[in-house]
Formats: sequence, C-alpha cells, structure tokens
Amino acid sequence: MKKAYSILVLVLVLFLDACNTKKQDSNDSDTLTTEVSYFGQNPPGMTAEIFAPGVVSVNGRYEYAVSFSPDLDEMYFSGNKKDEVQIVYYSKRKGDKWTHPKKANFTKGRKKNEFEAFVNMTGDKIYFAAYDSIFSDESIWYVDRLENSWSDARKLDSPLNDDVVFYPTIAENGDLFYTSISKRKMFYAPNKNGKYPEMHEVGIDYGIHGFISPSQDFILVDARKENDKTKDKDIHVCFKKKDGTWSKPMNLGSAVNSDFTETCPSLTPDGKYLFFSRYNEEGGLSNIYWVSAEVIDKVRPID
Repeated sequence: MKKAYSILVLVLVLFLDACNTKKQDSNDSDTLTTEVSYFGQNPPGMTAEIFAPGVVSVNGRYEYAVSFSPDLDEMYFSGNKKDEVQIVYYSKRKGDKWTHPKKANFTKGRKKNEFEAFVNMTGDKIYFAAYDSIFSDESIWYVDRLENSWSDARKLDSPLNDDVVFYPTIAENGDLFYTSISKRKMFYAPNKNGKYPEMHEVGIDYGIHGFISPSQDFILVDARKENDKTKDKDIHVCFKKKDGTWSKPMNLGSAVNSDFTETCPSLTPDGKYLFFSRYNEEGGLSNIYWVSAEVIDKVRPID
C-alpha cells in the first residue's frame, strides 16, 4: 500500500510539472530540452501563440528576430535584458530534442552588440547586424559555415555599410534586403556573384524591419496602424504586383496583431509559419510568437 501511494505521488508530481507553462529563466548548459520539431510545441493555427515559453521566450528579456536553418535543425534569435548588450542566441536539434539556447558570439567580442541573425536559404552563411554605439555604427556582418562551427565574422564588403543599417534578410536568389536606420526606409542590394555593389530603395509606402519572401513575391514589415502617429506597430504585408511595384501595406489583422506592438516578422524556410515579437510582457518587454503563415494568404489580393 505504501509503495502504491509513493507511485501515485510521483505520477501526480510529474503531471503537475508537465502542466506548468509559466515561463522560467533559460540556462546555457548542454542539457537537452523538449522534443521533436519547434521545441515540441503543437503547431499554431490561425491565432498567434507564444513560442517556447521558458526556453526561448523568457521572463525579463526582450526576444525578437527569429531565423531557422533550411533543414529546420537550428534556430537563431536575438535577446537582451534592459540596458544590456544585444545577443544572438542559437539552439540545435539533436535527434528529437533541442539544446538550451546559447550565445553565438560571432565576432568574439570585436563588437559589443550582435543581433538580428539570418540564415540564408542554402544554409552556408549567417548574416547579422553588429555595433558598438547605438544609432551610429550599426552594420551588416556575416559568417560562413564550417564543418562543425562558423568562420570568423567579417563585415560585409559593400557600400551599403557606409550607411547605418540593420535587419538583413536574403531572398532565394541571394538579393539582400535591409533597413536604413538613418533614412528609416528599406533597401535591397542585388546579388552580383556573391557581391553587393549597389543598393536600391524597396519602394513601399511605409514600414521597417522588412522580411523578404524567398521568391520576392511579398515582403513583411512592421508599421504603425494605418501609418498613424501612435507607438503601436502591427505586422503588415506588401505583395509584388505584375508591374514590379508593391501593393499598399496590408494589416494582417487580429490573428497576428493586438493592442501591443508587434515587430520583427520572419518566415520559416518551409513557408509554414510566421514568427514575430509582441511587446506584451510586464515592463514593456517582448516575447516571440508564431502563427500559421496562411494568415498572409487571407489578405492576398485576387488577381
């Protein structure tokens, strides 16, 4: 009887632990956490849900700018606590489990802040933004994939870095899209055999933190509601027209947006899920959310 009671208590403890979804601080150990794809979470539907609470979305920290490797076995995201440096974190899937997120430290201390990492569509490069002094020297850097690690970080050799820039994303053909902080506009640099010698304005009405789709048929941005003067931003989408211009930014609606600010949109490489940040944590901090990418098709114009 005593043995049966002990077993019952153990089962109850395990059940309560499994049901506890309160966010907790993550750590930098090698302990594996959660199972299967996307940290063991059930895929979201047409309403956004918080992503990996307690592992990726952690209390007391900003989290934003998600990027997955093409095989969905690596996740990169940015995070920082108030008044602390910005950091790129990464996690890898090993078998059916994910490692606890760790600091990438691409520049090995050469730059104080590293953030907004993006894995290209072939998985052999990661582009990211780095700086020492905010709003003055933000520029785009990259690392190359080695067998089991990454190369030394290099500042991208392109005139785009003559400006103050961040949030790089790369289309399937290698074209690089980014935001000019000084001009508060999005630009793109066409891929010229792996080089980026020229820049052009994207040419949308408004919005920053632009994420280009692989085929460049749409771009996701964050922007104020109907371009008003409030601080609240929503995720919008602009679709490429047949003449090569862009549609007006279209709000993705309540499935994605709320009365809090949403920012830093991105898509998984398979095109199934939209990730973004929502500044709804106490103290004005952000958590990472995800939702089915079908929300984009819901607002796509009918030709």
